[in-house]
Amino acid sequence: MDDAKLLRYSRHILLDELGIEGQEKISAAHVLIVGAGGLGSPLSLYLASAGIGTLTIIDDDEVDLTNLQRQIVHTQARVGSNKAESAKATLSALNPDITINAIGERANDARLLDLMQAADVVVDCCDNFETRHAVNRASVLAQKPLVSGAAVRFDGQITTFDPRQHGAPCYHCLFGDEGEANDSPCATFGVFAPLVGIIGAAQAAETLKVITGCGDILLGRLQLYDARSARWREMRYKKDPACPVCSKQAQA
Repeated sequence: MDDAKLLRYSRHILLDELGIEGQEKISAAHVLIVGAGGLGSPLSLYLASAGIGTLTIIDDDEVDLTNLQRQIVHTQARVGSNKAESAKATLSALNPDITINAIGERANDARLLDLMQAADVVVDCCDNFETRHAVNRASVLAQKPLVSGAAVRFDGQITTFDPRQHGAPCYHCLFGDEGEANDSPCATFGVFAPLVGIIGAAQAAETLKVITGCGDILLGRLQLYDARSARWREMRYKKDPACPVCSKQAQA
């Protein structure tokens, strides 16, 4: 780490729990971000500023004027541009020393599994259950930690899955893929702008903790945030022994 990077990341290095060793882990890490919208915006900004060595961002959507109320990685000049490419432009200006891969494609199972092979951590910032379940399936197959977040109206949630750990649950253990017809985008329900910043920043913190081993991650713990009352609550969940994704029978 040269003098410029020592100075740039000095506030991390000053933390006893991180230090130079922790920052070097951050600089060597590769994070896959699925979705460059409301959650992906603050997440990617914090990961880029923290010095994640490589960020791969996948999103096939285009920047829309209605996105700018909360998707802070984009600008009005980029309305109509691919979100992954728009995010790359902002993040490259923020930290030109990191590598950013922008992929303007839909995140299907095969593509996700391929991208996860090169990543150290996957972060789910998408806005629909179909993609979340696809991300989860690929994460289990690739044995990659997955930081999951969601935000709609005034309600947000965050948790972390780590298939490398024995007995750890996956997304499907927590949210089955049946009875989810009510999953609707922000265009239907609306979303309080700062909420995605709160959850996205929390996802960034979880990601950095997974990479550095600093602190306790939200394994088996789902945190729920109500922005109306400014209250957090936490629920615990366990692995489903009959899970069709991560059980021994499913992987046999």
